[in-house]
Amino acid sequence: MRALLTCSYNGTHFLGSQTQSETKNTVFGQIEHVLNEINITSKPQPSGRTDKGVHASGQTFHIDLPEFWTDLKKLKRILNEMLPNSIKILTIKEVDEEFHARYSAKSRVYRYLIKTTYSNPFEDDFISFYKDVNFEEIQKKMPVFVGEYDFKQFMKTGSDTGSTVREIYRSFAYKHKGLIVLNFEANGFLRSQIRLMVGALLKLSESEIKEQLECTKQHKIKPALANGLYLAKIKY
Repeated sequence: MRALLTCSYNGTHFLGSQTQSETKNTVFGQIEHVLNEINITSKPQPSGRTDKGVHASGQTFHIDLPEFWTDLKKLKRILNEMLPNSIKILTIKEVDEEFHARYSAKSRVYRYLIKTTYSNPFEDDFISFYKDVNFEEIQKKMPVFVGEYDFKQFMKTGSDTGSTVREIYRSFAYKHKGLIVLNFEANGFLRSQIRLMVGALLKLSESEIKEQLECTKQHKIKPALANGLYLAKIKY
């Protein structure tokens, strides 16, 4: 049986989500270890990867279950008992054998959380604190990203990808309970693309962002902090 699992995680103390041979201190390193403990040897296939310090409220992955694992409610309970508290399995459901968590995805939704007050120890791992952020200006600039562009100037050096062209379907900002929330939905994202997009929103004018998108001029930008970024949802 092929199963699709949805999970959330606090990425603060993990070295990213992707399994690494030299350490188990990654999100899927922990998940794979627990799966092996209950005799599920299928390697989890995630919808994508997140960097060190990035969180998820709706990450997905698929696995192929052995014949003796038919009770999905029991499997969810056992996984949540064995996984660290920073990782939570939200749902498990059966899918077609041809389904792939990454390649079957139609879009991916990320959110970035900003607060303009002073940072504090209770929120610092989960919200990026930037003073002097003008919400109205950010809100006005957000739609500039919508469309299909070559995002090679919004990509971390060393990214392993066949194409740097991506299509942004939605890009907007809103306020929620004292937070500025930046919402991005696309067919896919390059490594650190969203953090560099947020960095551009914080530093560049709308015309400068357009120059960067159209690859007519490159402006120096720093990626925004990782702690405010969440993989929110994978749409199938």
